[in-house]
Amino acid sequence: MIMYHEFGLEEFDKIKEIFGKEGWNAYLHDDEALKSAFEKSLYRLGAFIDDELVGFVRCVGDGEHIVLVQDLIVAPEHQKQKIGTTLFQNVWDKYGQVRMFLVVTDLEDSVDNRFYQSFGMKPLSEGHMVSYFR
Repeated sequence: MIMYHEFGLEEFDKIKEIFGKEGWNAYLHDDEALKSAFEKSLYRLGAFIDDELVGFVRCVGDGEHIVLVQDLIVAPEHQKQKIGTTLFQNVWDKYGQVRMFLVVTDLEDSVDNRFYQSFGMKPLSEGHMVSYFR
């Protein structure tokens, strides 16, 4: 049975393992920076099977005017079980009143793009705003 609850740095090794399995290696170069990022996050919800973290969603922002879904990730061996959908749905419901709810994903990742569009999200190009990055 999959259980969902908030979590913290007690799962740090498992967080790193999941990032590594999915090739999100940019997170793995500085443990202290990663710990700091997780501690400062607005919200962290984990999916657990037999008390083992198998996926999570992490949000940053103020929870009133802006929320950015920074990470939504599920270990490869636990994908295709609706874990990511349940994690995202929880965040979607929790922060439904927030004026600016953002997700950033790869432009060419058709699976991720279809996933977020299934929630009614639209690319910035269809809105009234522009996004910049460095």
